[in-house]
Amino acid sequence: MGRDTGTGAVLERMILPALERGGYSYETQVRIGTRIGGGSHIVDLIAKKNDAIFLISVKWQQVSGTAEQKVPFEVICLEEALTTGKYEKAYVVLGGSGWKLRTFYASGGLTKHLKMSGKVEILTLESFIARANLAKL
Repeated sequence: MGRDTGTGAVLERMILPALERGGYSYETQVRIGTRIGGGSHIVDLIAKKNDAIFLISVKWQQVSGTAEQKVPFEVICLEEALTTGKYEKAYVVLGGSGWKLRTFYASGGLTKHLKMSGKVEILTLESFIARANLAKL
């Protein structure tokens, strides 16, 4: 059930070695339920370690475009998925240099606008890789 977005696939492949180094097992392109408004909610990665399961959504923005506008909706959908109690935490990982709102998102800018549980975190690619390497998701 993969998608044909080359840059997203590259980003996933950049993250996988960090997860492996941190001792996580993972699955890619996993259907976790139905999105708000209908349709399948497919996350890019599910990482597992011990009994903890983490949802990971990766967004690549190489040039200015629509990925930026999709981040708030992805956060809302991940928050909804976390209400099932199956998952420990969720991450939205932002890669690429085309983000105008990268700092806003990664510094918690959405918390002022969305009711959030604190279990969905938006991180830059570099921050996520550092945490995964150290097994600190």
